[in-house]
Amino acid sequence: MQELQYLRPESIKEALELLDGYGKNLKILAGGTDLIIALKDRLINCNYLMDIKNIQELQEIRYTEDKGLEIGAAVSLNEIINSDIINEKYGILIQAAKTLANSLLRNRATLLGNICNASPGGDMLGPSIVLEGKLEILSKTGVRIVPLKDFFVGVKRTVLKENELVSKIIFPSIEGVGKYRRRSRIKGHDLAQIGVSMFLKNDSGLNVSITAAGPTPVIIEDFALLEKDTLKDNIQVIVDKIMTSIKPISDQRASKEFRIDMAKYLSNQILEELSSEG
Repeated sequence: MQELQYLRPESIKEALELLDGYGKNLKILAGGTDLIIALKDRLINCNYLMDIKNIQELQEIRYTEDKGLEIGAAVSLNEIINSDIINEKYGILIQAAKTLANSLLRNRATLLGNICNASPGGDMLGPSIVLEGKLEILSKTGVRIVPLKDFFVGVKRTVLKENELVSKIIFPSIEGVGKYRRRSRIKGHDLAQIGVSMFLKNDSGLNVSITAAGPTPVIIEDFALLEKDTLKDNIQVIVDKIMTSIKPISDQRASKEFRIDMAKYLSNQILEELSSEG
């Protein structure tokens, strides 16, 4: 493994100073479950490793009716799983978090680490997209808010700049039912071969995202006006749209054909469940 200088800022201001000073020579350590492996395998190189786990402002889960849910960059997946407010209103996040690795790793792994890693098969990406998440991104020069659906630009590539830090993800107060399903070779210890996320809103609208079906999450926005009492009558239309929107490839984890079949199967499964619960 490379020789690195370990940095542990105590505040966001200090972290942004370090980012501004070291730029591409610095990598941010939130959970580190992906980063440490990449460093060991020399897939990435850096001179400085900045651990943000000790920054108080990044350790918080907050919810209000007007602002919705805010989850800081240092919040672990187990903290999300054990949150009553997330279980009550944003349960799809817990469904997805429980598919990752095991309890020990989930003590380190973070939601925003999974998102910023930007793997096409990342389990937390689709659920966070269908919940209409937005990222608060900080730098020394200011703050910008980026809808999660606009954050990914390629395999493990995002719009994040070298001097920027994702401080939290913000989900609106959104009422409805969400479902996440995935297929993988090894339960919990492997990236998804395919992931399907859907959120059916109480008022109207169905949000759909498919992961591991392209270089970035596939987002299907054709059903914003769908009424939940007509969902069952539109299942075939929705599945057909999903099938024409995804562009999976064959790789070491699954063939293109398997991904297509599983995307269809899981989409049908979720839609049948949503139509019954609705």
